[in-house]
Amino acid sequence: MTKQNVVVPDVKSGINDMITVVPNASLFPSAGQKPPAAPGGYIGISRKKFLKKLETGGGAKVNPWVDSMKVSSPTHAKSTPSLSPNVDQIESWILSHPSALNMFEQIMAASKGKQIVMFLDYDGTLSPIVDNPDEAFMSESMRRAVKAVARCFPTAIVSGRCRDKVYSFVRLAELYYAGSHGMDIKGPAEGVICSKVNQPVLFQPASEFLPMIDEVYKALVEKTRCIRGANVEHNKFCVSVHFRCVEEKKWGALAEQVRSVMKEYPKLRVTQGRMVLEIRPIIAWDKGRALEFLLESLGFANSKDVLPVYIGDDQTDEDAFKVLREKGLGFGILVSKIPKKTNASYSLQEPAEVMLFLHRLVEWERSLRGQSRV
Repeated sequence: MTKQNVVVPDVKSGINDMITVVPNASLFPSAGQKPPAAPGGYIGISRKKFLKKLETGGGAKVNPWVDSMKVSSPTHAKSTPSLSPNVDQIESWILSHPSALNMFEQIMAASKGKQIVMFLDYDGTLSPIVDNPDEAFMSESMRRAVKAVARCFPTAIVSGRCRDKVYSFVRLAELYYAGSHGMDIKGPAEGVICSKVNQPVLFQPASEFLPMIDEVYKALVEKTRCIRGANVEHNKFCVSVHFRCVEEKKWGALAEQVRSVMKEYPKLRVTQGRMVLEIRPIIAWDKGRALEFLLESLGFANSKDVLPVYIGDDQTDEDAFKVLREKGLGFGILVSKIPKKTNASYSLQEPAEVMLFLHRLVEWERSLRGQSRV
């Protein structure tokens, strides 16, 4: 069990049972361990094969792990015929994951008699994906849209970013913030209460890993200096290695540098996001668990009177989509211009459509209030 920093009065102890150390279910499974089938398109290969490929250079074959990096690259997928979906595939995917804008009335119909709770990823959802992660600013119009939604419904930002960093981008004190893939959760600022329990929320299930994360960050910064375009970001409870600006021919070298550091830290795992490698503690905690925790903190544990709506674009958001689908609770909305394997129910193509969906949500809520006054 990990050390915990929890200040959540009246929240059931059951949430603590979920914080347990799990096997190394990552891109680097231990030798002989069969990688679990992962949702949302995660790609796992055996540690033995991975190390062998890196040590031998892979011969004439493309490193399968680097291959998975290519699959995670939207630009690479579009430029590679074998990875690009055909018209039939696109139409089939849209039928399975229709536009949340086109299906807005159906989504709202499901909310009758329920409290809507909004969960929003940041990068690629509220802000565009940019080459420099430090410049992923959200527009003022998007900020106004999120602020308007938060006036109507409890709203949380769930991001892989450090909580303080994502707050510096959003700058809205009335929201819940779950940074580091949900490993650093804090409720609204003092005096702004959006919870049934009317208590501050602070939850950090991976505090004991902070010194180790600091070590890994420093080591990765040093090891990747030779890889032009690599960007190592410290996100408090995790480390992100961005390779969006790295030449594709250098991805194998970058993978080798990451491997050389990570082999010394068996308590950490590497997963893959959208043009980024994520180094995180091996605990049973992710964006899905963060969603469940926040619902419980808001007083909606095991409640049928709530409709969570989670909007995100990254593979790490699949953990939250999966929770919603398995519980038959609310809806996941994937932000993507290309078909992807996903547990989300609906789709939006880009942040501009996310903003339009948020505007419609606010207009819908205001219309309901107007009707109740009549």
